[in-house]
Amino acid sequence: MSTAAPHQPVFRHAEEPERTRRHGWWWKFLLAGAALWLATIVATVLTLNANLVPTLILLGSFLIPFTVVLFAAERMNRSFPLTSLMIAFFVGGVLGVLGASLLEAPLRASGLGGFMLVGLIEELVKGVLLVVIGARIAPKTARQGALLGATVGAGFAAFESAGYAFNAALSSRGIDLLGLLQTEVVRAVLTPLGHVLWTAVLGAAIFAASRDGYRYRLSIGVVLTYLLVAVLHGLWDSMGGISTIIAILSTGNAVPALYYNTLRPGTAGEVGAITTGVYVLGLGVVSVIGGIALRGIVRHHRTRDRALSEQLARPQAGEEPVSSP
Repeated sequence: MSTAAPHQPVFRHAEEPERTRRHGWWWKFLLAGAALWLATIVATVLTLNANLVPTLILLGSFLIPFTVVLFAAERMNRSFPLTSLMIAFFVGGVLGVLGASLLEAPLRASGLGGFMLVGLIEELVKGVLLVVIGARIAPKTARQGALLGATVGAGFAAFESAGYAFNAALSSRGIDLLGLLQTEVVRAVLTPLGHVLWTAVLGAAIFAASRDGYRYRLSIGVVLTYLLVAVLHGLWDSMGGISTIIAILSTGNAVPALYYNTLRPGTAGEVGAITTGVYVLGLGVVSVIGGIALRGIVRHHRTRDRALSEQLARPQAGEEPVSSP
């Protein structure tokens, strides 16, 4: 007979080991939010009302991240209440941005090494928040860890994007509406491939390392996954500089004038085109690596997670199963 461990998770009916909420609200919210964002843009342009700028910043910065939260909410185990998921998004996002800013401020580092340090710090902060917020989730499966990680990463991305949008709106001539909108669109497109994906990978690895489904366990796999997402983060942030260097070298602009007779230096247009192409390609490669890592962790532990869910759904000796709220 096994003895019930402290903080034993609430038992669910065995035929429903992974009850979830599936309503399709995430895509409805995405469409409605996009319509509101466009309507706010039109109203701002027509009225030139600066009071609408904060609304633009909030809508543009939070639309995609909160859609990720709703997507995760419809797939999270019902033993994890929606209020906790909202806390993971808002509190996790604020504390993540604050913690990362405070830790990064003394570094003053630049170049690739500086970006790698930023990746190490930000992924560590998000990982700690994920562990604290997800302590009550049971069973701790790779899929549940990925969903919670995506939520924490979405919160971080939302508040970070709001800061970038605010900075883009400031100019010496007043509010730069075009710069604000361009920043929001670019970050909205890249958000699911950045913070959301990296923290989802880390969350999947952390939860997958749990042997009994409700106790955390530090393993080599968790450490290696953390280092992987930190490196991906650093490469993502430094891709602008990397692509510029590759473009300059590949067009001959870095070759001494002595060799210009055999290698023509590239024009500004050629350098710009190559820079853009390498930048997009680089971000794509980083995203693909992150996606492969996430898919690999979840698929590798799928059988184990299913068995663990069924095992934790069975009542211990002398206990009756109860339905989670």
